[in-house]
Amino acid sequence: MDSLSQIALGAAVGVAVMGRRTALWKSALWGAVAGTLPDLDVLVRHGNPVHDMVLHRAESHSLFWLTLFSLPFSAALARLLGEWPQWRRWWLAMWLALVTHPLLDTMTVYGTQLGLPFTNHPYGVGSVFIIDLLYTVPLLVGTTWALRSKGSPRGLFANAMGLVLSTGYLAWGVAAQWHVDRLARDSLAREGIAAERVLVTPAPFNTLLWRVVAMSGDSYHEGFHSLLDESPRIAFDRFPRGNALLAETRDIDAVQRITAFSQGFYRLSEAGGKVLISDLRMGQEPFYTFTFAVAQRHSAAVPLDVPEQIVERPDMGRVLPWLGRRMLGEPLAPPR
Repeated sequence: MDSLSQIALGAAVGVAVMGRRTALWKSALWGAVAGTLPDLDVLVRHGNPVHDMVLHRAESHSLFWLTLFSLPFSAALARLLGEWPQWRRWWLAMWLALVTHPLLDTMTVYGTQLGLPFTNHPYGVGSVFIIDLLYTVPLLVGTTWALRSKGSPRGLFANAMGLVLSTGYLAWGVAAQWHVDRLARDSLAREGIAAERVLVTPAPFNTLLWRVVAMSGDSYHEGFHSLLDESPRIAFDRFPRGNALLAETRDIDAVQRITAFSQGFYRLSEAGGKVLISDLRMGQEPFYTFTFAVAQRHSAAVPLDVPEQIVERPDMGRVLPWLGRRMLGEPLAPPR
């Protein structure tokens, strides 16, 4: 999730665990710090853009390593604040603020390596967009209320309710995703598309409009469904997957990493004499957040010494109006 959401979650968790055992500003502040610490891994550079992508949300998001780190961190914090008799409570607060960060990230589609060092599998439920105010606002309101009330019972209750409502919103996203997945698979079957894998994830900033990607043979299919659509049928557009280019580039490290990290949701294409690979999970046709040039095309593809990230930006003047109208159930074709 975005940094504001992680800060808000960490602060709310800190206040909920510490209650009136310490000054509320302390628990909110240090909860926010712990809630944002795992994302400091973005400051580490791994040599090229592909490595930076696939090694984000790795060790710093591991439940095992965060649990080990929480012990000296909370002990040092209790000493710093002069509250050593409460170090166990501080440990619980900091541990929860740390581990809820990667657990929340796992609800997005990016991929979080929760299980390191035992497995590097990138877990991603994909039931909430990386920025969604309906998740974040209840946390901000609840914690602000608690701070303004200086720890009154009503303020602490408001903070707890913020956590309940935000968690309930995540549960709603999972339920909506499951519903759209059923509709998508039925629509694919009706169109005679034999899907090898299906991705259902929300469009930006909401959980009403959902994007569906289905991988099938040498193609992938993209469709959209709003929960306010009159028809349960989902229309799909077909695009080439670039399987021929995979035969030439499968031994390139960047290609191997992206195909694995994207869990099979990728495409290969050629532009300007270069071979490009895109992670199809983030973005929508034809613009993707993560597209990399991985080879120069001559008679055969020659790997680039360092992969290059290709920045493609959609025309937001067209995309945002379409997003709002499509979210409300208007049957509009996506802007391409």
